[in-house]
Amino acid sequence: MNSPAHPKAAPFDPGLSLFQLLEPAVHADPYPFYKRLREEAPVMWDPFMHTWVVSRYDDVMVVLKEFSADRTPDPKKMEALGLPSLGPVADLMARQMLFLDAPAHTRLRKLCMSAFTPRRVDAMEGKIHEIAHSLIDAQMARGEMDLISDFAEPFPAIVTAGLLGVPLDDHRQLKAWSATFAEMLGNFQHNPDRIHGVLQCVADMTGYFRDAVREQERNPRDGLIRSLMDAEVDGQRLSEEEVIANTIVTMVGGQETTTNLIGSGILTLTRQPDKLAQFRDDPDIVQTAIEEMLRFETPSQHTARIARHDLEMGGQTIRKGEAVMAIMAAANRDPQRFPDPDTLDLTRADNRHLAFGWAAHFCFGAALARMEGRIAYTALLGRLEDLRVTSDNLEWRTNSGLRGLKALPIAFRERAA
Repeated sequence: MNSPAHPKAAPFDPGLSLFQLLEPAVHADPYPFYKRLREEAPVMWDPFMHTWVVSRYDDVMVVLKEFSADRTPDPKKMEALGLPSLGPVADLMARQMLFLDAPAHTRLRKLCMSAFTPRRVDAMEGKIHEIAHSLIDAQMARGEMDLISDFAEPFPAIVTAGLLGVPLDDHRQLKAWSATFAEMLGNFQHNPDRIHGVLQCVADMTGYFRDAVREQERNPRDGLIRSLMDAEVDGQRLSEEEVIANTIVTMVGGQETTTNLIGSGILTLTRQPDKLAQFRDDPDIVQTAIEEMLRFETPSQHTARIARHDLEMGGQTIRKGEAVMAIMAAANRDPQRFPDPDTLDLTRADNRHLAFGWAAHFCFGAALARMEGRIAYTALLGRLEDLRVTSDNLEWRTNSGLRGLKALPIAFRERAA
């Protein structure tokens, strides 16, 4: 849309624009804002964002299941828009299954899933357990740490390095690249000052993983990169560029969501000591508790889609080709789907949340993320007593989609065995 006006949209309240998420107070606690969206404008044309915004559970499900994920302009379109420098970014994203529809998405997903098997995830459990406890060991004597930089960031970064089959010592670089690339994936605001950094990040990541592919050709070793190189389904294989592109999206997605799940979740539990004690003292609820943390503090808050055809939704007409923003975090607090949704219920049984998306684009790393969450929470709560946040001035990263804390200083004492 070239014009912010939409001829068939309902009257617009600027206070409901997604740009409100750029306000620090709203970003720190977006759920009252999401409640307003669900109640006042569940299907809304946002003229500032040039997109429809959908916030109720049933409608978000429809968007995730039926709308197009093919929303990345190809390099030629970027040049036509006067943004030729972003061509390499578009070229990379056009090969990632996150931004593709069938049949291209189906082919890539089958090949990637043949490499990223449940057996591979299960085989990592012991090592993931060791990583979590070694990071806690390094901080235990101090009685304090920044949960984000000392645990929630390095934990999935080290796990990801091991999963990919690259040197574990490279995990800090992987994390730095992941954070830079995630700014583009999760944000809807335009930050021209960061374009150079994103372009350099894409070039560096692409070069790094191209070298990793070459090293695998010379000296094969176990890991997802090798498995992606060897994957074959119905006589089809991934090209080198597809291996690199989908290694990158796996690396970024696996790190950012897990970091946010740990940081936001532990903050939530420190604010509700009775829930923290329940989580710590009743190991039988760990599975339902992790699902509830994913619902209650959704790590990936929204995603974009494109309407495949004209349709009616919430009394509005969405036209073919128009952009739609599906707010999973709002859907996960919808009282029409989840009774008492703003209450953290660690034993919630009926919990089909949308934290990992839905349908064809359901996160194929969900099993690993759940395992990491279970191990991280069990290790932290099992070993740290009197866990408390030591700052009243918490800052959230300026990423409305992949919402997470910049830092979370905590103090604790070692729990008796």
